[in-house]
Formats: sequence, C-alpha cells, structure tokens
Amino acid sequence: MPFDLSKSRALQQRAERVIPGGVDSPARAFKSVGGDPPIIVRGSGARMWDADGNEYIDYVGSWGPLILGHAPSKVIEAIMDAACNGTSFGASTPAEADLAEIVLSAFPHMQKVRFVNSGTEATMSAIRLARAYTKRKYIVKFEGCYHGHADALLVKAGSGVATLGIPGSAGVPDEFVQFTIALPFNDAEAVELAFKKFKHQIACMIVEPVVGNMGCVSPAKGYLEHLRKVTEREKSVLIFDEVMTGFRVAFGGAQELFGIHSDLTTLGKIIGGGLPVGAYGGRSEIMNLVSPLGPMYQAGTLSGNPLAMAAGLATLRYLREQKNEIYPRLDKLSNELIVGVAAAAKDAGISICHNRVGSMFTWFFTRGPVTDWASASKSDTKAFGRFFHGMLDNGVYLPPSQFEAAFLSTAHSEQDIQQTIAAAKQAFAVAHA
Repeated sequence: MPFDLSKSRALQQRAERVIPGGVDSPARAFKSVGGDPPIIVRGSGARMWDADGNEYIDYVGSWGPLILGHAPSKVIEAIMDAACNGTSFGASTPAEADLAEIVLSAFPHMQKVRFVNSGTEATMSAIRLARAYTKRKYIVKFEGCYHGHADALLVKAGSGVATLGIPGSAGVPDEFVQFTIALPFNDAEAVELAFKKFKHQIACMIVEPVVGNMGCVSPAKGYLEHLRKVTEREKSVLIFDEVMTGFRVAFGGAQELFGIHSDLTTLGKIIGGGLPVGAYGGRSEIMNLVSPLGPMYQAGTLSGNPLAMAAGLATLRYLREQKNEIYPRLDKLSNELIVGVAAAAKDAGISICHNRVGSMFTWFFTRGPVTDWASASKSDTKAFGRFFHGMLDNGVYLPPSQFEAAFLSTAHSEQDIQQTIAAAKQAFAVAHA
C-alpha cells in the first residue's frame, strides 16, 4: 500500500512557488518516474525518514558520498568540533593539508591536489589545466558520462541530462562546445579515429573509469589500458573523473582497482563526508601551472571549507583504518543484493540485467548487456518507474532514475538486504499483475 505523502506533497508545492520545479537539482523532482517525491527530514545509518514519518532503506546515499551511512558519529563529531571554531575564514587552515595528505596517500601517482567546492568545479578546472599544459583546444568525453554542468561537458552527458531525455542544455552556445568530441564508451576504435582526425589537437580525454551517470557501466577488459596507451602516445592528458568512484570502488578508487593511473584525477563526494567538496590533482609538473604558482587561474571563497575538510578527514581516516574489512564486506553485500533482486525479476518473468562494480550498481530494464549509452538507452524507463514506486511503497528508496547508479554503505545490514529483496519480489509481482 502506498505511503501517505500528504505533508511531503504540501512541502513540495510550497517549494515550487519559490524554486524552479521545487528542487535544487533536477533528478529530485521525480519527473522520470512520476509521483510525489518524499521530502526527507532525517537520516540515520542506512535509513531515512520523510516529513510524513515514512521510513526508507536508502540506496541513494546522497548520490554516493555517504559510504558510512547517514549521520555517522565520527563524522558528526568532527563537523561539530570544527564548527565550534568557526565555519569559514577565507584563509588557510591545517585541515586542508591534512586531507590533502590522506588523498595523496590513496592515489600515489598524484603529487599535488587542489580542493574546490563541487565535482563540477573539479572537472572544469582539470580541463582548463589540461589545456594550459598542452596548449591545445579539443577535449574528448564519452556519451553518457556526466562531468558536471560546465558548458563544454554537457554534450551527450549522462545523469540528469539523460534522465530528462534532453541532448544537452539550452543556453550553451555552439561556440562553447565546438571543441568537445563525444565518443561512445567502450569503443576503442572510435578513440583511435578521433585522435587520427584531430592529430596533435586534443588537449585531454576525460572519462568516468566506471560510469555511474548512465547507470553503472564498467569498462570492457583492456579498455582503460587502451585509453592510457593512446593518450601517452599522443601526448594528451588523461583525466579520470573519480568524483563517484574515488574511495568508493576501492580506497584508491578505480585506479587502484584496475591498476591504471591517469595524469589528472577529479574527486568529490566521499572526500567531503557528505558536505560540499571537490578536488583535482596530478603530478607536480602539471599542478604547478595552477595559480598562484602558474598562469592557470582558479579560485574559490569556500574552497577548503573547514567543515568539509573535517568531515572528509573523519571519513577517510575511518576508511583507511578499516579498509581491509569494509571493502570486501561492501562487495559481498552488494553482490547478494543485486543478484537477489535479479532473481526476483526472473521469477516474475520480467527482463532485467544488472551491472555492478564494488558497492555501486544498477538494474537495467532491458535484456542487456549494457556496455554504453546506446545499450543503456534501450531500457524500459516506464517499467523502471513502476518498479521504483513499488519499492518506494515497500520502504526502499532507490535513485529516481533508470540512469543513475545506486550505492551501498557500511551501515547496511544483512537484514536490510533481505528486506530489500523481499520488497522487490512484491514490486515485481504488482508490476506483472
């Protein structure tokens, strides 16, 4: 039986009078799945509660940052301690170097890192830096990969752009994207052809090493190695966008998991412990071009904010101390969950496929396999919408889009997994009726 959402509905309608669509980020509006979005008022561990008092097992986790679950005591205590000393100074604090050192320890090829306020800022800055370093104009990105809402990166992007079914964004002049080359993910030949056509003109290639913004899509065997080989050969900068995968699929991100390093790396989400943060880093030769050392300008009033640094430090320190237990457990529970839900779909006669890397995963409502945007886009989004609401009605909160990855946290228990699989059985039974 659907939850009562009358208070949430009233709050949403109030927000719509003063905020575009009533939301500050598009996917929250439930446009692709329909219905009323619950207005969340509290989270604890693996669960959230809405304004109507309904309880949910949460697999969004603030879209990835909450690897320790909601309101973990170590993180909350660190934030409160930092806040007691002041929320922002516009000056440097010791915590910035503390967090930088632990980030660099996880990504040993990275010699310097600069903190910013969001993943969008991180990717935008990394690309500007790559252009400054190579003195070239063109950039390569991949269809279905989302790197924030900077103008040049909204070409055939994933995430909310894919969710809303729009090709890019209004307000982006053609002149701003004329140097952006969008290629199909997992297609090595397309990469070779692009570098042949634009020889000695491509400044950088930016890619999610594990895509999370057209749903979870893993790289084909040897694909990341090929990207590394081509960019080295062509003297282009390889940027791994690990905003989502950094400290998620392994402590050292996808680069640890696959044993490949990039020239520049962008980070976010987990490194802020749930507070707004982003970062970009690489070897000193490149990073020393960043102002005030070099001519590439980038700045931010709230960059390195002490609250975000404190939350990030508490999170990363815990992950580092417990990584030998945390990551295998996340992998085991995530596999149990995704296989269990897939089995429930099969029993109900519903065709789905699933992708998973570590604790990020997606059920696609298509026969699959899903290896790129072309195959992901064949998903039955209406069927996903019915499944989503079936799960929501049974107290399970999934990303409200077929094209967004879901996440597990250390706070999820075996009982949560079994409850979620049971909810899926009910959701599929209703959908098939």
